[in-house]
Amino acid sequence: MKRLAGETAIYGVSSIVGKFLNWMLVPMYTRVLATESDFGIVTNLYAWTALLMVILTYGMETGFFRFMNKKEIRLPMRVYATTLFSLAFTSVLFVVLVFGALEPVSRFLGYGAHPEYVGMMAGIVAVDAFCCIPFAFLRYQGKAVRFAAIKLLNIFLNIVLVIFFLVVCPWLYAHAPGWIGWFYMPGNQVTYIFVANVATSAVTFLLLVPDMIPGLREKASFVLLKQMLRYSFPILILGIAGIFNQTADKILFPFLFDDKGYAATQLGIYGACFKVAVVMVMFIQAFRYAYEPFIFAKNRSDDNTKAYSEAMKYFIIFSLVIFLGVMYYLDILKYFVDAKYYPGLRVVPVVMLGELFFGIYFNLSFWYKLIDQTQWGAYFSTVGCGVTILTIVLLAPVYGYMACAWASFASNLLMMVLSYRIGQKKFPIQYDMKSAFFYGLLTAVFYGAGMLPTIDSEILRLGYRTALLLLFLAIVVKRDLPLSELPYVGKRFAKPKN
Repeated sequence: MKRLAGETAIYGVSSIVGKFLNWMLVPMYTRVLATESDFGIVTNLYAWTALLMVILTYGMETGFFRFMNKKEIRLPMRVYATTLFSLAFTSVLFVVLVFGALEPVSRFLGYGAHPEYVGMMAGIVAVDAFCCIPFAFLRYQGKAVRFAAIKLLNIFLNIVLVIFFLVVCPWLYAHAPGWIGWFYMPGNQVTYIFVANVATSAVTFLLLVPDMIPGLREKASFVLLKQMLRYSFPILILGIAGIFNQTADKILFPFLFDDKGYAATQLGIYGACFKVAVVMVMFIQAFRYAYEPFIFAKNRSDDNTKAYSEAMKYFIIFSLVIFLGVMYYLDILKYFVDAKYYPGLRVVPVVMLGELFFGIYFNLSFWYKLIDQTQWGAYFSTVGCGVTILTIVLLAPVYGYMACAWASFASNLLMMVLSYRIGQKKFPIQYDMKSAFFYGLLTAVFYGAGMLPTIDSEILRLGYRTALLLLFLAIVVKRDLPLSELPYVGKRFAKPKN
């Protein structure tokens, strides 16, 4: 468990730090990119990238771990070789198919004037999908530090290149064009974002070559590949439903409008303001890294259901504190994006609540994992995906990007309710519903009290909301979080023993 906790921390830090650093690029994008539509293009294509990554890995990462640890597998390296061969073949095939029909594919996606966007996206996805298996091999070997080091190097290199192309090069071109005029062309900012990503993917591939060699020395097995594909196919279906539920708004939105420029502009505004709510997403991600090993370890103890209930209660409490904190200080956080994106800030509370529901759904979802009925996860994801698609298709042409925010809200709420109702029949857990409803209602009251009064002075407004937030925290501490029980600081508040 100590080793598990240590590796979880390393993997978690690399993932969360990566998300945070990429998140911090958004202020630069919204100020440096010429128009909101440019950011809309980036938002749309990276949503496609996320979906295609799931399709091109087709559950083989999970299959790799399953078969590498099977007792009946006498040659584990054959599993690695087979997986590498499979991913290499499908990645190359994908690139060949896309480049063979680059112009029609680009026109279909709305980028007929810039097929290079689609070409670079295809290359990035193909390389990253293949690299998933060497990264999985590092995890199998317990090389968490090397895994995290390569991941973080990839992120830092991408950030450096993006800043170089979008900030340094325009300055140099204006003051000393002879230095960079041989390779830099102004006005191609979106292109250079993808160029930076292509370069980082290539570097990552080269860094992972030494870790591919053990697999390349072994022969692949077509018999084993059939078994792995049979195992991985349901995971692919679940993965597609899950990722499409998260990216459908950014993928479908441009198809719903005849004016592609308008659609890209609106999507850019939505995508930028969506990033403000990513604070909640990062908290949920951090919670997941800590919670998964905790849950499967507690499953062996007698007090497991009490532990699940307590974890849920405190997850809800801290999530609601984050929600109020972001909303109360939105007057400051809005500077995260450029002023031309401010109309989209109204999506922030809706998106954050939707992410809160998803976090609760994640907590609830362990019931079907613990009783080995993971098909329920596929059912919930598919239903949620259907709600998302219908809401966006029917309402986005009328209500614009707000329909996308409400689609995520409704979908995650429905999955949360379904998982709770069915989970209570399959694997009953006595959750503290009284506490959940109390804090939900209390948050609604404090949200209204903080946002509804009109206070012209920003200093007074922030001071008033700070006082409300402190009062909310005082109620939490008084009711459910005694300071004497907090790590490190608890001993300062503990009552002396008689």
